[in-house]
Amino acid sequence: MDRVDFVTLALLLGLPPTLFALLAVGLDAKPVILWTDALLYLLVAAVTGFVLYARRRQDLRDTWRAVLRRPLGMAALVVLSAYGALGLVDSVHFRLPVSQGEGGEVHYAGESLSLFDLMATPLREGVEKTYSAPLAITAFVKETVERADGTRVREYPRLRYGGAHLDDPSRHRADVAARALWGAAQGALVAVAAFLLLAFLLARRHGWSWAEAAGRVLRGETTLPWWSALATLTVLLVLAGAVVQLAGGYHVFGTDKVGNDVLYQALKSVRTGLIIGTLTTLVMLPFALVLGVMAGYFRGWVDDVIQYLYTTLSSIPGVLLIAAAVLMLQVYMANHPELFETEAERADLRLFFLCVILGITSWTGLCRMLRGETLKLREMDYVTAARALGRRPGAILARHLTPNVLHIVLISVVLDFSGLVLAEAVLSYVGVGVDPSMHSWGNMINSARLEMAREPMVWWSLAAAFSFMFVLVLAANLFADAVRDAFDPRHARN
Repeated sequence: MDRVDFVTLALLLGLPPTLFALLAVGLDAKPVILWTDALLYLLVAAVTGFVLYARRRQDLRDTWRAVLRRPLGMAALVVLSAYGALGLVDSVHFRLPVSQGEGGEVHYAGESLSLFDLMATPLREGVEKTYSAPLAITAFVKETVERADGTRVREYPRLRYGGAHLDDPSRHRADVAARALWGAAQGALVAVAAFLLLAFLLARRHGWSWAEAAGRVLRGETTLPWWSALATLTVLLVLAGAVVQLAGGYHVFGTDKVGNDVLYQALKSVRTGLIIGTLTTLVMLPFALVLGVMAGYFRGWVDDVIQYLYTTLSSIPGVLLIAAAVLMLQVYMANHPELFETEAERADLRLFFLCVILGITSWTGLCRMLRGETLKLREMDYVTAARALGRRPGAILARHLTPNVLHIVLISVVLDFSGLVLAEAVLSYVGVGVDPSMHSWGNMINSARLEMAREPMVWWSLAAAFSFMFVLVLAANLFADAVRDAFDPRHARN
């Protein structure tokens, strides 16, 4: 049986990965809720609540439809949804039971795993001795091998896991091509099934025949560009199918210095990038929104104090402030090891603290914009009328000013997401980012520095991190453009 057959079932047959995890783990696993897990669940709940709220508001429904009417925006949303689904699956943590004591007490493993770790167990445990190139069946460096006749030669030894199913090494390329084609065909079949389901739902909603609905989707005659979403989904499914099938017998992106699968590291890094880009927003928004609106509305000494605060904070080099905060946290964790049951909890606290520091140092720009917009809105007739009618300042801020600056908040948040993802890579590269034991694109790039100087060069770790980060940032930027075009009134008038 291939190494990731269960992943093939989960991804290509469309069955919920959670069901697979529950069947495999059973009820004996001990749930582990990390700081970042809890905040991520809170963010998902907030987004769900906003969606339900937006469905009841005609203006918000029309604006978000304008976002989704852009083909690039719809395509970017599909890609972001795929990244988000992977991040959520990787954010459900637990500890597996290892033994049971005499009194019935269950002892749990010291390692925290996630649903994704469970699904990708063969990739996680398929550790080679050292470097191996993508899709290779031999190691990347020569070793002294003793043959059956007692002679010793220098050659590239066979890998323990990569290509282990091949009895005849000469079938290597043919096997890679066959697996890739078969996986791509499976992905294409799932895409066809998604198209048929979409046509059925549209036909049922609008009263069309199934053939008419399918034709409208293919010709791009629907209200939303479903053809763009289907085309993007088809590409993702075809690539995922090919990668899953290849990962069943090979290391698709090779292995690193200690033999760990690079594809597994790149996929695990998705959660870190999403957390840096989203949870930092939860820290940044309250400072920027409250202080920006208060400075613009009250003016006077309130405005002076807030301006002094964000001007002073902007004058401090962000990297130095982050480095000082991270170093203080490291000293605290080193002096209190009893606070952490697992290494994952220790690394997660550092990630959480990094999100807090990034949020504290990145709210100043948005605060300036909100202050300027509030200075203009406070002179509008409806705000003047509210003051004349004796409305309290808190009510004016909540009911008249804050809702009218939310488009700036939304645009800034979406635009800043990609910058925060890149910031994690830069901070980890200079050594003040996430914990070295945590998977992240920054740590992969940092470890690839010396690998690029080798002869021959080990390039695949850097290429894998760059590819996954590039796709995420590109999708975020395209979606941000669509959001800006729909929500910015000045752009809409143009």
